[in-house]
Amino acid sequence: MSHPVAGALAIHGALPHALLAAAQSPHHYDKLTHAQAAVLAILQGVAELFPISSIGHTVIVPKLLGWNIDQSAATFLPFVVALHLGTAIALVVYFWRDWIEILTPMIRSVSTGKLGSTPQERIGWLLAAGTVPAAILGVLLEKPVKHALGDARVAAVFLIVNGFMLFFGERLRLRAVAALAAARGDAATVSLNGGPRPIEALGWTEAVVIGGLQALAFIPGISRSGVTIVAGLAAGFSHEAAARFAFLLATPVILGAAVLEIPTLLGSDGRPLLGDAVVGCVLAGLAAYTSVRFLMRYFTTGKLGPFAVYCWIAGTLSLIVVLARG
Repeated sequence: MSHPVAGALAIHGALPHALLAAAQSPHHYDKLTHAQAAVLAILQGVAELFPISSIGHTVIVPKLLGWNIDQSAATFLPFVVALHLGTAIALVVYFWRDWIEILTPMIRSVSTGKLGSTPQERIGWLLAAGTVPAAILGVLLEKPVKHALGDARVAAVFLIVNGFMLFFGERLRLRAVAALAAARGDAATVSLNGGPRPIEALGWTEAVVIGGLQALAFIPGISRSGVTIVAGLAAGFSHEAAARFAFLLATPVILGAAVLEIPTLLGSDGRPLLGDAVVGCVLAGLAAYTSVRFLMRYFTTGKLGPFAVYCWIAGTLSLIVVLARG
């Protein structure tokens, strides 16, 4: 992606490029079937928001199911990104009230040349600040990573690593809440079931760091939402606030990257996949909306532990199967 705007959206626009290393030797590949496209769409819509790595699953699942598809095909990347478009639309629909409350004061401040003092406006500028490092790191890391990764074995190993990241994220949350309580002198009133820090209390440096950590999602098996949720917990957020910030932070990046890649599907090479891409976009959107609705309810009381266990089990079993098949 040489377009300057594409570089700014590289975390998701370039992320599927890691798949391009999966098939470099000459080989005869089967056409992606309608059923396979549907499975990938639903998988993407779920795994993109659950902290279990959508790209990791997109690399691993076809290998486990014995699909003989060419993930290095010029049209495969736009197809995968089209699925991301469905996810982004689902996030916009679910958080539409948040976006109206965030964008309205931001537009007003831009038009007047004065920053306001509302919490929602501050959240908006924090989201903007978090996008900057994602743009820079996306430009720097796109080429080296897309040529080095994409192997199902690598994805399985890092899926296990992702589980440990989620596991230790809970420990970081406890430390952050205790530190905030000690600093404010209200340790007796702070519940360890939720961080006391609201999103708008996040510092600018912290927002930039959280945004930069999204670059870890270049590695198949490492979850972007998992990374940003863990970073939010380490900053003292509750699980619900960390998930909300992570999903809001992801929305413009995913949406922008998808819009930039979709024209490829409209060309002569991409037209055979266009129908599957449209249906897949819808399926991914429905799966994503169901997922985010579940997760926002789950994180009012739930923790990352179950997802860590899933990553350990799925990663280990996948690695065993892939190694056994050679």
